[in-house]
Formats: sequence, structure tokens, C-alpha cells
Amino acid sequence: MIFTHDTEHALDVMVDLVNSAADGAEGLPDLAALAVFVDGTGASDVPPLTAADLAEVRALRARFREIFDAPETARVVPLINGLLAEVRTAPYLTDHDGHGWHVHYFAQGSRIGEHLAVDCGMALAYVAAAGELDRLSSCAAEGCDRVLVDLSRNRCRRFCDSRTCGNRAHVAAYRARRRAG
Repeated sequence: MIFTHDTEHALDVMVDLVNSAADGAEGLPDLAALAVFVDGTGASDVPPLTAADLAEVRALRARFREIFDAPETARVVPLINGLLAEVRTAPYLTDHDGHGWHVHYFAQGSRIGEHLAVDCGMALAYVAAAGELDRLSSCAAEGCDRVLVDLSRNRCRRFCDSRTCGNRAHVAAYRARRRAG
């Protein structure tokens, strides 16, 4: 594990959120889809979702995408700081839902957009502070616009999913070598 469990979980949630708009599809078309997404995050103490929440989460998704697309640390850090400056933080320790003691950064009663902005923003801040922003990348497969966080020890992850994009890229490379040989 490179980062704490909470940081890695927040990074996974952020990747899922960004990828909900990948490949030209809207993965959060309505409140029902947002509810499924929120349930999958394991977020606790989330007030009932509204249309405003859906709009806020979609806007946040675009901001996270901008961070993945930024070419260098000097461009990413102001984006992360700007994101964190806009949200209320009220760190507190909790041990809910069978998890051990961990820190929540969002204020109790926060809307889902603020949950995501604070948790994912803090995770990004830890990644930046550790000098590990190069672990944030886009899928290397041709035609794929999904993002990923490479948490592998040797930093070798290039594809959003090795079974789909990775396999397609390897098969295409193999066929190209066969044609050339």
C-alpha cells in the first residue's frame, strides 16, 4: 500500500466518478444513477439527493478530469488548492460501519458534492505532497478516454482495465508484428 486505505479509496472513487463520463456516455444521467454511484462509494451520513446534487457532482467530475489532464505539477497544485478552498472542512475521527478509526474531512451533514470534493481533494493533496502525481494518468489504449491511478509498486499500469483495453492493445500489437514479420 502506497497511501492509507482512505486515500486509496478516495482515489478509486474519483476515478469512478471521472470515468462515469468516459467514452461519450453519461454515466450519471439522473438521480437514480447518482444514488447507485453514492451507494458504491460507501459514503456515510449523506442527506437525501437532489437535482442540485447531481449538477454539483457532474461539475466536480469535470474539475477532477482537468486535474488528470493537467500536464505538470505546477498546473495541478493550484487546481487541487482551489478545489479544497471552496469546501468546508471539519476533520473528525470516526469508526462507523465496521471500519477502524479513520478521519473524515467533510463537515457532518455535508451534501454529496462536498463529501467528494473534500475526500478526493485531500487524497489528491496527499498524492501531490508525496511527489506522486505521475501516478494519475489516462488510459494508454487508442480511443479510450478513461483515467486511472497507478498504485502498482513498479508504476507499470498503463490501461484502465487490463482485460479490455490492455488486452486489445496487446492483441493489436501482436497482429501488427505478425503482419510486419
